[in-house]
Amino acid sequence: MRAFWAAGYEATSTQDLCEATGLGRSSIYNTFTSKRDLFRQALLHYTGERNASLAELMDGDLPVRDKVRTVLWWAVDPEPGDPAGCLVVNSMVELAPHDTEIAELLRRDNDKRLRVMREAFEAARSRGELDAAQDPQTLAHFVFATVSGLRVAARGGHDRTALESIARTALSVF
Repeated sequence: MRAFWAAGYEATSTQDLCEATGLGRSSIYNTFTSKRDLFRQALLHYTGERNASLAELMDGDLPVRDKVRTVLWWAVDPEPGDPAGCLVVNSMVELAPHDTEIAELLRRDNDKRLRVMREAFEAARSRGELDAAQDPQTLAHFVFATVSGLRVAARGGHDRTALESIARTALSVF
């Protein structure tokens, strides 16, 4: 997963995958049948982990502003050792335009993430944490797009100060 995340699908060689997994070429192809199958499994693992964390956060008891702040700061301050950017965002740019299966997988993943956020914003609005005029679906798209933009900015080399500035500006909506 990290090999594809760091270099992208096309730039990740079989040798890179051997080094990342500790497996030989024949073991990789016997286990995964192809580089693309290994990539698909890595992408499913990545999205599963990320969506579980998001759902746990959004279903929790924190105020909505704190939930959004946490999501934004996942992009500002990623886990140590994580490659810059986001495997989903990178894959949307690199593969989705010409790989219909990966594009569909990413669409379903995006829909799931948007639904989780929208439902949390609907609940927050019903508790009076959000103004009644704020549309939960629009807010979910806004947070999703902001996080994606933060991931692209990080991959492009923006420093932490710039990323924090973007995240603070987005948080001001809440």
